[in-house]
Amino acid sequence: MKSFTLLKMLSVFLFVFLLFSDSVVSKECTNTPTELSSHTFRYQFLNSKNKTWKQQVLSSHNHNHLTPTDESAWASLLPRKVLKQEDEFAWMMTYRQMKNQNQGGKKSDFNGNFLNEVPLGDVRLDPDSIHGQAQQTNLKYLLMLDVDSLVWSFRKNAGLPTPGTAYGGWESPNQELRGHFVGHYMSATAQMWASTGDETLKNKMTAVVSALGECQEKMNTGYLSAFPSEFFDRFEAIQPVWAPYYTIHKIMAGLVDQYLLAGNNQALKMVTKMADYFYKRVQNVIYQYTIERHWRSLNEETGGMNDVMYRLYTITGDSNHLLLAHLFDKPCFLGLLAIKADDLSGFHANTHIPIVIGSQMRYEVTGDPLYKEIGMFFMDAVNSSHMYATGGTSVSEFWSEPKRLASTLQTENEESCTTYNMLKVSRNLFRWTKEMAYADYYERALTNGVLSIQRGKEPGIMIYMLPLGTGVSKATGYHKWGSKFNDFWCCYGTGIESFSKLGDSIYFEEAGNNPGIYIIQYISSSFNWKNGQIFINQKVTPVVSWDPYLRATITISSKKEGSSSSMNIRIPSWTTSNVKASLNDQVIPVTPAGNFLSVTKMWSSSDVITLKFPITLRMEAIQDERSDYASLQAILYGPYLLVGLTTGDSDLKPESGSLSKWITPIPAEYNSHLITLSQETANSTLTLSHTNTGITTVKFPNPGTSDSVFSTFRIILANSTSSQFSSYKDAIGKTIMLEPYNLPGMLIVQQGKEKSLGISGSSEPRNSLFRLVEGNEGTVRLESDSQKGCFVYNSDGNVKLSCDSGEQDSDFMGATSFKANGGISNYHPISFVAKGLEMNFLLQPLFSLRDEHYTVYFNV
Repeated sequence: MKSFTLLKMLSVFLFVFLLFSDSVVSKECTNTPTELSSHTFRYQFLNSKNKTWKQQVLSSHNHNHLTPTDESAWASLLPRKVLKQEDEFAWMMTYRQMKNQNQGGKKSDFNGNFLNEVPLGDVRLDPDSIHGQAQQTNLKYLLMLDVDSLVWSFRKNAGLPTPGTAYGGWESPNQELRGHFVGHYMSATAQMWASTGDETLKNKMTAVVSALGECQEKMNTGYLSAFPSEFFDRFEAIQPVWAPYYTIHKIMAGLVDQYLLAGNNQALKMVTKMADYFYKRVQNVIYQYTIERHWRSLNEETGGMNDVMYRLYTITGDSNHLLLAHLFDKPCFLGLLAIKADDLSGFHANTHIPIVIGSQMRYEVTGDPLYKEIGMFFMDAVNSSHMYATGGTSVSEFWSEPKRLASTLQTENEESCTTYNMLKVSRNLFRWTKEMAYADYYERALTNGVLSIQRGKEPGIMIYMLPLGTGVSKATGYHKWGSKFNDFWCCYGTGIESFSKLGDSIYFEEAGNNPGIYIIQYISSSFNWKNGQIFINQKVTPVVSWDPYLRATITISSKKEGSSSSMNIRIPSWTTSNVKASLNDQVIPVTPAGNFLSVTKMWSSSDVITLKFPITLRMEAIQDERSDYASLQAILYGPYLLVGLTTGDSDLKPESGSLSKWITPIPAEYNSHLITLSQETANSTLTLSHTNTGITTVKFPNPGTSDSVFSTFRIILANSTSSQFSSYKDAIGKTIMLEPYNLPGMLIVQQGKEKSLGISGSSEPRNSLFRLVEGNEGTVRLESDSQKGCFVYNSDGNVKLSCDSGEQDSDFMGATSFKANGGISNYHPISFVAKGLEMNFLLQPLFSLRDEHYTVYFNV
C-alpha cells in the first residue's frame, strides 16, 4: 500500500513537472509543408516532370520540429482539464509497458443515453423522390464498375495474375493513393445493398472482398493494400509519401461495413489481420524510437484511422485495437479543441474532420466527456465562422480565417469530402443531444452540399469542389465534373458513399421502456420500426415556389395491437408559427419552430399524421465580420439555397418589407411557354441564342449547359390578359414577345431594318412585338409586328431583322424559318424572379443545376 501511494505521489509530481517545465514545448501541428496536405497539390506534384520544383518542395519538407519530451507527448494524448491521479499514473504506466511489450486493457462498459441509428435495411426511399432518384443514379454507377479493374493494383502488389485493365486517375497503378476508392466502394456497396437489397450488387461486392482476401492471403503478413508496405517505411521515417494510412483507413472501413451491413465474416477476419499488422508497426516505431516520432508522422494525413479502430474495438473487444485507436487521436489538434480554441485556419480540412469523428467514437466507447465537448465545440466553431450557406466548408481544401469567407468565394470551394464528414459529426451530436441545430444543419448540408455534387441522373459524374463564387459553374474551375473511370478523386469515394446512405439519418430510435422514434428529415420513405412494432410511410409532396408549403403525410401501420410509443417530429427552424398538424383529421397543438412535436399513443393501422409547414424566403449574410462585406447575402427558401443564373452580375434591388415583394415565384404554367428555335445547316443544327445584349446562334446544346439556358426563351402573349396556353403551338398566329429564360423582364427587341436584334428592358413595347407565323414544312417564322414583311433572319450567326423583297427567294425563306420545340431548359418547380439593379435574376436551387453559370451570394 505504501509503495502504491508513493507511486501515486510520483505520478502527480511528474504530471506537474511536465506541465510547467521549460523543457516541454508545444509541437507543431500541421501537415508540412502545407501544400502537400492538399490532395490536388499532391497529385500535381507526383505527376510533375519539373525536377527543380519538386526538389524545392521536398527540401522545404525537411525542416525542424520543436518537440516535447517523449513521455509528455504520450501524456498529451489525453488533453484533460482535470485528471485523476490514478488515471495519470495508469496512463504513463501503459506507455512504459508498451515500450516493453504492452499488456493491453479491457473494454469500457460505458453506455451513453444516445439515440440509436436505425438499420439501413429497414428504410426504403421513394424511388420517385429527389433522394430516391439520386440513390438509383448511384446504384447504376456502382454496378458499372468492374471487379477486376478495381482490384488490379491489389493483385499486382500481391504478385497475383492481373486480368482486366486498371482504372485511371488516382487509382492508376503509378499513383501512391491507389486503392483508396476500393475501400470506399466496399463501404458504398454495403450501404447500397442494405438500402436497396440489390442482389447483383451484393454478388459484385462479395467478389471484391473475396479477391482482396486472396491478395492478403498471398502476402501472408496481414498486410493488404494496392501499394507496397515500403510506403509505410517512408511514412515512419518522416519522408514524403501520399497518405498511406488514409488509404488503409478506407480499406479497413470498407471491410468493417461489409461485415456490419452485409454480414460478410471474411471481411471481419481480413480487417482484424490488418489491425494486428498495423498495431505491430506502430508499436515498433514507439519501441525503436519514441511516441513523439509517431506523433510527427501524423503530420501526414491518416484519414479516420482512429474512428475505424474504435469501431473495430466495439466488435472485437481487443484492447490492442483500442490502444491503436488512441494512437491515431492526433493530440496536438484535439488539444486545441479541448481548450475551445478556434485555430482551424490553415489546417487541411478533410485531414482533420475525420480525427474529430474518431474522437466522437472515443466518447461513445469510453464515456470520456472531454471528447463530447471537443465534438460540440468543433461543430460550433465551423458553423459559426467557417460555413457557407450550403452547409459546406473549406477553400482549396483548407480552412480560411474565421469569419472572413467573402474573400474565399471562387470555383474551388467546399471540398465534397468535407461535407460528407461534417454530416457525420452533426449526426453524432444529434444522437447524443437531440438538439435541433444539428438536425437543421444535416438537412441544409445534405440538400445543398450533397445533392448538388451529382450531375443530374448521369451515373458516375460528380464533382470534387462545389463552386460558390460569382458567375461560376460546376463545369469550370480546376477539377470540373469528373469521369466514370479516369478520375477517382477522394470526393468520388465519399460521393458514392453519400448517395448510398441517404436513408441513414431520416429516422432515429429511442430505446427503453417507453420507446420512441425521431423523424428529423422530410424525405419520402418508409421505415419498418421493428422495436416499435409499427411500419411508417412518409410521403412528402414535392416543394414548389408558387405554393409555399412543405406538406408531409405520415401513415402508420401497427403490427401489434396495444403497443404504445412516441413519435417525435421535427418542426424545422426555417418554418413559421403557422405550422398545421393533425392526427386522423383532428388538429394537434404544435410546438414552436425549432422543437419536436411529440405524439404518444397506441398506434393502429388507420393512423395518419398530416403536416403543413409554411416556407418563407430569407436572406442569410455570409460569415464575414468585416463591414465591407455586410451586404453579401445568400437567398434561401426553407432548406433550399437559391442561386441566380448569371455569368457575373450580383447586385439585387431590394424593397422595404417582405422579401416576397421583390422576389416572386415563377408560375407553374410557365414551362409550357418556353420555346427553342433552331435551324438545320449542312454540318450541324444551330439554335437562336442570346448574350446579355444581343442575339446570335450556337450549336444545338445539351440540356443542363449554359448554352441551353441562353437558347431558351419564354413566349409572352402581347394581347391577352391570360397567360394560360399549353404550348408554343397555341401562340402561332398571335402577337408575342420573347423573354430570355434567364433574363426575366428583358425582351428581344428590333433595332431597325437590317440591324441586329438586341436584348433590352424596352420601354417601347412595339420594338419587342413579333407575330409567330407558320413557315414551310412545319417551321415557324418571327415577323415584326410593326414592319410587315420583315422577319428575324439568321446569316451565319448575325441575327437581324430583314425584309422580304417580294420575290420567291428560297434562301430568304430558309434563313427566316426555324424549327420550334419546347425549351431545352425548363424552370425548376422551385424557381423565383429577384429584382436586380441592372437586370432581374432567375433563382433556382443549387442542387438542380448541372453546367449552368450561377451566383450564390448577392450584393443586397
